[in-house]
Amino acid sequence: MKVFVNKKIPEIGIEILKKEGLEVIFPENEPLSHDEWLKYCQTADAILSIGNDFKYNKEFFDACPNIKAIALYSVGFDHVDIKEATERNIPVGNTPDVLSRATSDVAFLLMQSVARRTSYNFQKVKDGNWGAFDPLHALGQELYGKTIGIFGLGRIGFEMAKKSQSAFSMNIIYHNRRRNEEAEKELNAAYVSFEELVKDSDVLSVHANFTAEQKDLFNEKIFEKMKPDAIFINTARGGFHDEKALYKALTERKIWGAGLDVTNPEPMLKDNPILELSNVCVLPHIGSATIEARSGMARLAAENIVAVAKGQRMPNCANPEVYSPH
Repeated sequence: MKVFVNKKIPEIGIEILKKEGLEVIFPENEPLSHDEWLKYCQTADAILSIGNDFKYNKEFFDACPNIKAIALYSVGFDHVDIKEATERNIPVGNTPDVLSRATSDVAFLLMQSVARRTSYNFQKVKDGNWGAFDPLHALGQELYGKTIGIFGLGRIGFEMAKKSQSAFSMNIIYHNRRRNEEAEKELNAAYVSFEELVKDSDVLSVHANFTAEQKDLFNEKIFEKMKPDAIFINTARGGFHDEKALYKALTERKIWGAGLDVTNPEPMLKDNPILELSNVCVLPHIGSATIEARSGMARLAAENIVAVAKGQRMPNCANPEVYSPH
């Protein structure tokens, strides 16, 4: 089986593939144009896909009828038409669990950074602009005993909630498609409606899987319903929030601050006015950027490919109804 890997990943993933006798194809140059990427895909039987630059949709599957499996180097799979892949009996793998702690660490970091305006104050130090002591200048806020609302209390959201409760004794409320009984039992988390989540959260942190129907879910109307001292955190997908509406909410003091590891669009342009605000912290999508998490992702992605090569079910699959007896 020929496996196309479109970017370099930690060596553990490549070692797993080669140990099983699979032929690994790398691009000669990066970044790839769409046409170059498609040509490589047409030479392969399976794809270990890094990033979401390219879409796996009907046009792709029509152009690459040879593809038997796609293993994503991510938890999210919003750039894949899962329905189309399933109809063609193509399993789509992802990499859950191994990056839950790392990504929740970044959400937790953003929450504290926004609460204490660290980006703004760090820039003051870099500019040599400490200034005289001012008891009222750019004050932050404390998080102790406040309420954190988790939108999408899955693995990553659970880790974020657990950290927040342990460090700051925060109350946990959440909104999910399904109840999370483990979180309710272990963290005393309370399931609430989306409207209650928006209205009652002191910190609202987004951790759900993104779908097209949720585009700009957090928009001007929603931000207006939040507390004026609330902090909005998004480490899931930039598509969840309307960035112009977020900027307006921040500048008009509809909400207190925002921390983003994902942006809309992504990457964020350097002249985006949101970057000039003292109550914002933006990171360049580094949620899984640890040695441990990225190595774990490489291992899981490679194991998904190996399973298909052996005629087995992918151990981590976004469409598990596909058995892949190719």
